[in-house]
Amino acid sequence: MADVNGKVMSVHEAIGKFVRDGDELVIGNYTVGSCAELIYEVIRQKRKGLTLYSQSGIFDVEVLVGAGCVDRLVTTYVMRSGGKAGSSAVERALQAGTLEMEDYSNFQYNARLMAGMHGLSYIQVLEGAMETDLFRKRGFMGENKFRVIQCPYTGKNNLTVPAANPDVCVVHVQRADKFGNAQYWGALGSVAAAALASKRIIVSCEEIVEHDVIQSSPHLTLIPAYRVDAVVEVPWGAHPTEVLGYYNIDFFMYALFSQANRTGDGLKAWMDEWIYGCENRAAYIDHYILKFGSNPLNGITAKAFYSAPANYGSAFSSRWDRNGKERSMGLTLPEFEQTLKERGKFYE
Repeated sequence: MADVNGKVMSVHEAIGKFVRDGDELVIGNYTVGSCAELIYEVIRQKRKGLTLYSQSGIFDVEVLVGAGCVDRLVTTYVMRSGGKAGSSAVERALQAGTLEMEDYSNFQYNARLMAGMHGLSYIQVLEGAMETDLFRKRGFMGENKFRVIQCPYTGKNNLTVPAANPDVCVVHVQRADKFGNAQYWGALGSVAAAALASKRIIVSCEEIVEHDVIQSSPHLTLIPAYRVDAVVEVPWGAHPTEVLGYYNIDFFMYALFSQANRTGDGLKAWMDEWIYGCENRAAYIDHYILKFGSNPLNGITAKAFYSAPANYGSAFSSRWDRNGKERSMGLTLPEFEQTLKERGKFYE
């Protein structure tokens, strides 16, 4: 598939071009289908000083923190196996003072991204939080974690959170086209808001499909092409998490990671093998098969279960006739665009 827009690129190119030291980076996925390969490449390229946004800190947050990429974390949940008595990269970093964390509820976290997506500077959230430690405990955001303002209509005190507009979102989806139209289905979480609130968006997908596939199911397009900066085709790009329609969670691999993450040395050895030791996702899968065989991956490959097709056809409401010509001018779309170009009115 020819890339006329320059958006289709490798993971290495996408991260190298769009993720910078000191960025605010948001992981777009929520627990399922995490953008593992994009995150691993951030680590391989040794990005530093990141402020990381994550609604569900699972292995993805652990490896980014363990690699020393993250200085600050905004989250609602982090795995932190065993809590303060246990061990995880995040817990070790918190205790060592190398990581600062700001904690929100799922609703408040999503509200911040929703506000950012819609161009607001803040948004109201449920005032009951003022009776909890979420409100009382402040980290690096200080007084800007929450603000209480007076409603101009009722005079009531309203609790608000600031909008979030991260520098870059990394997100994994099922499929996209070469233009960047990204389609995702399943548990949504903050996928759309995380992407659309961000200044730059890197999409990895299980497969790049033709544009007519995207057109045939427009309701699945969560991230439109004009907002996407890079598109990367990465089969098994979310492993060991699941991608609906492609593969299930790999509990075996998850267990290996969790065991290794109990100590700093264990995590380092795991990352040396599975991140630094594999230059890309293809090498990662090859290493997995060499070490464990193909049966574990075959065993989690999803069985097909298709939804019923939807009819998007129209009888006569379209401005375009059955020959593809605009009804009032009698021009096809390419002819119409050419006319605009000739008159200096067409902007790409």
